[in-house]
Amino acid sequence: MTWRMNQHPSDAVEANKSQDSGTEEAVESIASPVDPLAQLQADVQSAKAEVAEWQDRFLRKAAEFENYRKRADKDKMESMSMAKSSVLLEFLPVADACERALKIFAESQDAPGQLQQYQNGVELLYRQAIDALGRTGVVAMQTEGNPFDPHLHEALSREETLDMDEGTVVKELRRGYLFKDKLLRPAQVIVSVHPPKGSASK
Repeated sequence: MTWRMNQHPSDAVEANKSQDSGTEEAVESIASPVDPLAQLQADVQSAKAEVAEWQDRFLRKAAEFENYRKRADKDKMESMSMAKSSVLLEFLPVADACERALKIFAESQDAPGQLQQYQNGVELLYRQAIDALGRTGVVAMQTEGNPFDPHLHEALSREETLDMDEGTVVKELRRGYLFKDKLLRPAQVIVSVHPPKGSASK
């Protein structure tokens, strides 16, 4: 007797049911394909998300590049200003020499004839030097009578006096200059200080 002959009838029925169920599922999957419209909508949403991601990346890179360009331009301008400053510092002693010569002429009681001509020549040279400095953005600071500023002034000594508020620039020994609103050279000055109580002022 074979296995089929010994098989219980109920087992055969269950086997047939299982086979029929698998067949029905296969037929149902063939009969109900994926909705093309839904698939298209899903693809469109996916494409939109990908476009948004790339657009965000592009905007970030564009912003980074713009920041880099601004920093590079700023560094370039600062480098140019530093190069100009070093040249201008070498030129300032010419203006200092003119100022000293003019003070000597002013203190002289007599300046007739040839001495007057020298004075006029130095004044012309000084004006030309100051004008040249001004065209490059260099401005002389006015210090006498103003409060002492350690960021702009270099105090060489103090002078006791009651005629001025304490911490005021009494005298300018060497002129200071600004270059485009930045300190090019500090002014060398004498600063007022009040004498101790009970002592006479100098």
